Amino acid sequence: MSREYFSHFSSPLNYVVQLSGSKGLSLLVSAQGKMENMLYAEELVREFLVFRGFTNTLQAFVKELGADTGKGFQVDKILDLIFSIYVPKFQAESLFELLRFLKQCFSSLETQLNSIISDLDVSIIRYYIIHAIQAGRKDKVIELFDIHGSELLQKDQEWASWFAIPYIKAPQSEPQFRVYFSKEWSNALHLSLRNFLSKMFNDTRIPALMKISSERNVVSCLKGDIKQLNFKLAQLQVLLEEKETQLHQLRSNSLLATEVIVGTNSSSNPLAGSGEATVFGPASSHVVCVSASPQAGEREPKHSDDIRPDDTQVSTSKISSHSSQNTGNEAQREEEFPEVRVDFQETFLGHTSPISRCRFSATGDNVASASVDGTVRIWTYDSSAPVSRNATIYCGAEIMSLEWECKSDRLLLIGTADGGIKAWNVDAKRVVCDLSCTEAFPSVLDLKCSPVEPIFVSAAASRWPGSRDIGELGYASLTVWNMRTWKAMTVLPLGEDPPPVTSLCFNHNGKLLAAAATDGMIHMFDMSAGLQITGWPAHDSAISSVLFGSDETSIFTLGIDGKIFEWSLQNQGEVLWSTDCGRFCNLQSLSHYKQEMALDADGRKLLVTSNSLRAPIYQVRGHAYGMRTLPHSASITTVDWHPTSPIFLTGSADHSVRVTSMA
Repeated sequence: MSREYFSHFSSPLNYVVQLSGSKGLSLLVSAQGKMENMLYAEELVREFLVFRGFTNTLQAFVKELGADTGKGFQVDKILDLIFSIYVPKFQAESLFELLRFLKQCFSSLETQLNSIISDLDVSIIRYYIIHAIQAGRKDKVIELFDIHGSELLQKDQEWASWFAIPYIKAPQSEPQFRVYFSKEWSNALHLSLRNFLSKMFNDTRIPALMKISSERNVVSCLKGDIKQLNFKLAQLQVLLEEKETQLHQLRSNSLLATEVIVGTNSSSNPLAGSGEATVFGPASSHVVCVSASPQAGEREPKHSDDIRPDDTQVSTSKISSHSSQNTGNEAQREEEFPEVRVDFQETFLGHTSPISRCRFSATGDNVASASVDGTVRIWTYDSSAPVSRNATIYCGAEIMSLEWECKSDRLLLIGTADGGIKAWNVDAKRVVCDLSCTEAFPSVLDLKCSPVEPIFVSAAASRWPGSRDIGELGYASLTVWNMRTWKAMTVLPLGEDPPPVTSLCFNHNGKLLAAAATDGMIHMFDMSAGLQITGWPAHDSAISSVLFGSDETSIFTLGIDGKIFEWSLQNQGEVLWSTDCGRFCNLQSLSHYKQEMALDADGRKLLVTSNSLRAPIYQVRGHAYGMRTLPHSASITTVDWHPTSPIFLTGSADHSVRVTSMA
């Protein structure tokens, strides 16, 4: 900073800082930002001292903050101290202490600025003297000179003439002192000091600790930008999907019209035409004809049932009027699913392979997600939540199941395709137990923790699910584990050579356990006795997922054929509600054998995985079709609901996990 910031003033106060309005405003904003950073840094220091147990240091720190001579480098507060407290109340010692503190803060500045600081110090002391004379307190002036007179003379010999001012009858009339009694001089001093301090504090190099808050704000802004971009991306994906649906429907209608015209021409005059060749094959439902070249701007068909022109522009139509009508109906049914209204949506992109599982923690503050490469990530979607629990866990095998401890967010259970069960402590950030199933059952298909007791149940299969056929998993084993000793307690009876159990679910008090098997059976266990108490055939195909209803009077099952049933627990075998999501759950199109469903906290909405870009959300015992999620860029392989809020998770084969809050 050079002396050009100061202009000469016609009084003994030689310099007045001149700052433009825009620059002054920027200094004010910068000062406010620094103050926020300083308060945040002080809070970090307090937190660190408490964490380390440095109580004496903490007490000294709090005491120093209470005194805080520099008032946190807030210019307005420093000016209030000088002009509203120290000078009016004649606190000369406090005034000199403040001036020494400011001079020490600016001691590293260039020599030219040091002379300006000295001039301002002299002017502030003279302002104190003038105020005391005007208030009739000449005794305070004499007291100041008695204590600091020698110090002032050593700095500047001009102070010698000021020693006589308390003894002059009317010093305001003396030419030497007249200017100091003017209003213009005091206003200029006030303005000069304000602008000088603002400029100095703004240019002062801040410590690295204070930069943490700024970096946090930058990260928060970037997250906000990412959220907006993700929302725009979702909107564009929705628009693209709608256009593709319209294009496919138009192409199907056009194909049907072409088929009708060709059939009519062939029956009336098979040899007549406009010069285009017509080829006849054996009598069948297939019609072979020459197709016109695609119009400009139209994309080539991408479905196997569409027309595919070759080099000779000859194509074979395999679409009958019946299948064309079905296609139209399917498109219409898709449109009956309104898109879910979104409050906010966060996308987690920390995985490098398709997502196999994702689960909210017991409180909903943390999320665990797993990918097929054997990686588990623990993260939070709320930027205001602490990230101290975030972690990456490498398991070395495909993750088949994830389960949080029901009473807290402290433990995460991980089941793998090689028979391993890992217990991860999120606070200690380490595996506290690494269990192994027997060699006869190497694949852990599901894990469920009791909501009451410190136990969990594992469902293991005798074969690794390397194929898409859920029936090739061999036999089942249900083991109850103690979470305190980390040892197996008992094996639940399933009979001889039982089919694999794919999904488990406890009721609200942990007394009942539901197990769904690949033979379509539901097994109910009394956990107090460790025995199966009932069971019934629920599906003609394998069951992929089972859930207790929110009121505990019903149970939901999802079959691999896409059929969903809600069964009464009071009248066994009675179906309370059902739907078919087969068009979303085409088994031949799924890259993972297991489909999932999840109920919201109220038990009214049922979210299901999908081989489409969107997942359906059914209204239980309500509207037939429910809603659709915003699209991913690949199939949705895993889902979950927040334990208390209308927020759901969707994991996808596109390597992403999305947290969506419903409006």
